[in-house]
Amino acid sequence: MRISYKAVMQIGFTYIGTVVGAGFASGQEIFQFITRFGDKSYLIIAVAVLLFIIVGTKIMLLSSKMRTASYDAFNEYIFGRTAGAWINLITLLILICITGVMLAGTAALFNQHVNGLGVPGVAITVFILYLVVTRGMHAVMVINTIVVPVMLLFSMLIGIATLGSGRAATALPAPTPDSDLWMLSPFLYAAFNLTLALAVLVPLGSEFQNRQTIIAGGIMGGVGLGILLWLSNFVLTAHLSQIEGAEIPMAVIVVNFGPLVQWLFSLVIFGEIFTTLAGNVFGITRQLRRLFPPSVTERTLIIGLLAICCFISQFGFAVLVHHLYPLFGIIGCITLLLIFMKKKPV
Repeated sequence: MRISYKAVMQIGFTYIGTVVGAGFASGQEIFQFITRFGDKSYLIIAVAVLLFIIVGTKIMLLSSKMRTASYDAFNEYIFGRTAGAWINLITLLILICITGVMLAGTAALFNQHVNGLGVPGVAITVFILYLVVTRGMHAVMVINTIVVPVMLLFSMLIGIATLGSGRAATALPAPTPDSDLWMLSPFLYAAFNLTLALAVLVPLGSEFQNRQTIIAGGIMGGVGLGILLWLSNFVLTAHLSQIEGAEIPMAVIVVNFGPLVQWLFSLVIFGEIFTTLAGNVFGITRQLRRLFPPSVTERTLIIGLLAICCFISQFGFAVLVHHLYPLFGIIGCITLLLIFMKKKPV
């Protein structure tokens, strides 16, 4: 069976679109895990990219072999029924909370441009989400295939603009203070994102049976994430003095490039948030489908899930990120370690 290049792009773009979100697009996530470690930042990116390629591809190959569309069955296959049940519960709670964080990020984004537009903005987003998710995995892949190339192009343009602004010399990372914490950073970062991406990577892998296509798609996704990480880290490093203490570093940086770029940046952030939201809601619904009787329709589950996530979003973007992301990073690292330790043929 020959490799389908269309399928490779669908896998790669959906992988990228699932990992990026409000934390990635804002620059805060990249700054905390990568940029603040100075001259070690590009080594951290290299290790993280390897993990994205190896582990992400392994997850998709296993789900393709199992032909399962839900990550709860995947976890039970990897970790056993008892441990898998606990991991499923934890993963479900994490995904619901993170989906709430994404909606809070949407509200913050709308309020940033027009104060008081946060609630209507979230309502519009939820309505579009419902339309996309009810159309299945194909609709999720189509959205990612549109948004991710635009996101890559925008990141490249910001990188080129940074070079043109004369800040290239300041984009050389400063030496890292004596600390071994940087060695944990790529594993925490990759583990956190891969755990969240399980909800999409598992059903995504089950959509394709060609091993070479999945491997090529996994490599494309990992390399694409690496390009985005490198460009974002380059831009953040070039503006370190300007972004110190900023909640949304990239928003501070794009101010330098005029109002048009600021609006384009907001649209890109919204697109990145939306791709993550669509993947999360789709994956969670697939798991909930197994927990509820057939009399409860999938549309009912989606509406109920979105209502819960809207409630969580009321706690605010900054508060949720500050308290939840570190905890989920640790949990994700444990899950990643277990996947590496499990001896299952692929």
